[in-house]
Amino acid sequence: MFRILEAQAPAKQNATATISTLCGRLQSATLLEDRRAAILGLRSFAKEWPASVASGGLRNLIKCLDKDIEDVDTTKITLETLLMLFNPDASSPEASEDIALWLADEFTQRQENITVLLDLLESYDFYSRLYALQLISAISTARPDRTQECVATSPVGVSRLVAVLDDKREAVRSEGLLLLTSLTLSSAELQKVVAYENAFDRIFSIIDAEGSLTHGGIPVQDCLSLLANLLRLNVSNQSLFRESGWMKKLAGLLSGYLKEQSSSDSIADWARPQQDKNVWGLLAVIRLFLLRGSVGTQVNQRYFWQTGLSMEVMEVAFHPSIELNIKSEAFATAADLIRGNPQSQEAFAQLSVPSPRNQVPPLQINGHHNGAAAPRENVISALLEVALMTTSLQAFDVRLACCECIKAYMQGHSAIRLFFLRRAIEGHTSNEDEPDNILTILIQNHDRYGGDPYRVWIAAVLLFHLLYEDFEAKNIAMQVHEGDAENGEEVVTCIQALASNLVTAEQNMEDERISVAYLTILCSWLYEDHDAVNDFLGEGSTIQSIVQLVTQTNQSRTLSLGLCAVLLGIVYEFSTKDSPVPRDTIHRIITTRLGRERYIDRITKLREHTMIRDYEVLPQDLSSSQAGTTPEVYFDSTFVEFIKDNFSRMIRAIDRAPGLEVPVIANGIQKGISRELVDSLKAQVDDRSQTVQKLESEMATLERKLGQEQADHRKAKDSAAIELNRIRNINEALQRNHEEDLQKLHKESQSRQHDLERQHESELRRLRDDMQKLKADSEASLARVRERDDAEIQDHKSTISRLRAELEKSSKEHVQDLQTAHEDYTNKLSGLESRLQRAQDRCADAESRATRLHEEAESKEKARKTTQTELDDLLMVLGDLEEKRSKDKKRLRTLGELSSDGEDNEEGVSEDGEGGSGLEEEV
Repeated sequence: MFRILEAQAPAKQNATATISTLCGRLQSATLLEDRRAAILGLRSFAKEWPASVASGGLRNLIKCLDKDIEDVDTTKITLETLLMLFNPDASSPEASEDIALWLADEFTQRQENITVLLDLLESYDFYSRLYALQLISAISTARPDRTQECVATSPVGVSRLVAVLDDKREAVRSEGLLLLTSLTLSSAELQKVVAYENAFDRIFSIIDAEGSLTHGGIPVQDCLSLLANLLRLNVSNQSLFRESGWMKKLAGLLSGYLKEQSSSDSIADWARPQQDKNVWGLLAVIRLFLLRGSVGTQVNQRYFWQTGLSMEVMEVAFHPSIELNIKSEAFATAADLIRGNPQSQEAFAQLSVPSPRNQVPPLQINGHHNGAAAPRENVISALLEVALMTTSLQAFDVRLACCECIKAYMQGHSAIRLFFLRRAIEGHTSNEDEPDNILTILIQNHDRYGGDPYRVWIAAVLLFHLLYEDFEAKNIAMQVHEGDAENGEEVVTCIQALASNLVTAEQNMEDERISVAYLTILCSWLYEDHDAVNDFLGEGSTIQSIVQLVTQTNQSRTLSLGLCAVLLGIVYEFSTKDSPVPRDTIHRIITTRLGRERYIDRITKLREHTMIRDYEVLPQDLSSSQAGTTPEVYFDSTFVEFIKDNFSRMIRAIDRAPGLEVPVIANGIQKGISRELVDSLKAQVDDRSQTVQKLESEMATLERKLGQEQADHRKAKDSAAIELNRIRNINEALQRNHEEDLQKLHKESQSRQHDLERQHESELRRLRDDMQKLKADSEASLARVRERDDAEIQDHKSTISRLRAELEKSSKEHVQDLQTAHEDYTNKLSGLESRLQRAQDRCADAESRATRLHEEAESKEKARKTTQTELDDLLMVLGDLEEKRSKDKKRLRTLGELSSDGEDNEEGVSEDGEGGSGLEEEV
């Protein structure tokens, strides 16, 4: 029976087929209940088979979010299914990191998908908001850049996300904080938009609601993380924060924290770690306003001082019941508050803080304040005490932070540095017991603190920053000496004492940090300072001892031996021939006892050491070492930059000749001899020598030429004397014959003059006769021309009269008669024109003859003016005739307009007829 039923049962479906069926139902379902049932089925497979569910139903699930957004239950199970796809079971056969990337791509490739999730935030339903936020967080984790772009592009996306911070339900609000923190981590645009959505107010409201720094839990920490994201490297948001008055809120949070610490009611031990995280986060937020080199740092420092936050930070740093890690962060924050700001540095020195002396460390009192008010002292003295007198290994970060705070107090303010240095010198020379005096520690008492090398190291770092690149401070420090000469004691200068302590520390194989500390001071002090180098060389055995140290082969002291080689290079580089140990002697000691190769090898190994090469990436705090061991901190950051910047110069120093000294400009005064000047002068001397040799050779050549010229001159002079005598004799003979020849020539000239006068008179008479004859001929010719012209004029008049009569007659006849008359008239006119032309030729001929006669008459006699006048009259008559002739032609052309335009011959006849009439009227 059971076998029959089993045989009739439908075949079992596998997971893939079931998922495919459910996806088909979800796609084709029209009723809300059917879609909800299909989604419930897919949810049951989402954890185990994420790839299959996503490939077949992801797009339909997203569509359901948009279509069924009003149905809370359907929306909830849809969001749960999508979240399961992002977080499948680790044991699932389809589990893979690529699934989350594929899902995120599907959401972010279309803006509408992210908009649907953002729209869900409008619903006040708990699960809709929570799951939507979680889903956006999952998408942002997989594809952060594209998610940020989609959220920023959405018109109300950022507003809805920020509004979630007002939700009173902690789960929703915390999820919103985490999502905003993730989105604003790297997007400056989102940071600005979120800040301008009143995010600062909402953040501080949450902090206050959660119990502030002391009692606040993880939500306060999340709020501080979001605040840090909004302010980090964002000048616009920092300005908005500052101008909105929120800096006072930061000071208020620290003040409330200090009141809680000073009260008798202390928080539970289990809550202290979270409290410390909150305070540390707030201090980190404050430091975001104080980044080095930022454009708004100076303004932010001034605002923090005005709000009293600086004092609150110092109170936190020196409070006896606060954890060490919070103290170190507070000291670092205080350093940022005053660094590079003269007004803040000067105000900082006036503060008074609880004295750190005889304070019980918090680790020994389990975080409880003993209630006794600690005495107060000046902040600088307190910082020196903490940095130099604390011996606890756990407080190492606090000591470094105090050292950093003192360095920030001195940075960029020469007056403060000089005051600090003079105060240290006065304390050292007064023989008073000042255990926190840096000079006393370095010169006298370093061997009393062998178990704490960082006491000497921190004192050396502070003195290094006092002297670094400050020649006035170096000169003041050089006045410090040990011993009384009046009592017969040997006087030892500060530099010599430091060098002696260095040699002692190396010979006794003390902690390498102590040797590095002394070498830090000596290298920076002697660099580019001839007086300091001479002071160092005043004790001749010191350089021998240091050379002996460098020749050692101790591989465990690479740093100190390398710095000793650098010190030798600096001493040689800036020594002079007048140094206590001359420059050439130093060069000989280094090259013979140490050797060039070993010298370069020591410096190269120092530069390649991980403490120098990787200084920027290595931790410079207590975390750099294992528990219970001395931290691996050897160098100050400024000194590391000094070594890296001058590495190549120190390598090349050994190759410079001892005769070449390096010039140094200290306070505007050059010390030493310039190598460039020496080379320039040497080149000039060589050029001058070559020029002198060239001039000497040229002078010898000129002397030879001068001798030759002198010989030639003497020979020419003798020849000239002989020639002069000969010319003198000839001249005397010529003078004797000159008078006779002169008289003869005078007579000849007079006779020739008389002959010329006679010839001139005869020629003049002949010309007068010719002129009279020509005048008579011209008058006769002119008369004949006038007679001919009169006859021709009369002839023309008669012809014109006749032609006029014919023209009047012909105007009444047929056109044929006009043509015949025109031809006759044309022939006659041609004849008249030829006759007129001949008359003009004769006139021109006569004119030319008259002109020629006139020119001959003018050249011979002024009497020809009369003839010329008559000729001019003749020309005027001819001109009048020409003018009349031209007018006759024009009138004939005017008469020709009466005839046809196409018949040129008739026009000619008309013109001639009219012209004749005009000419007759004129006559």
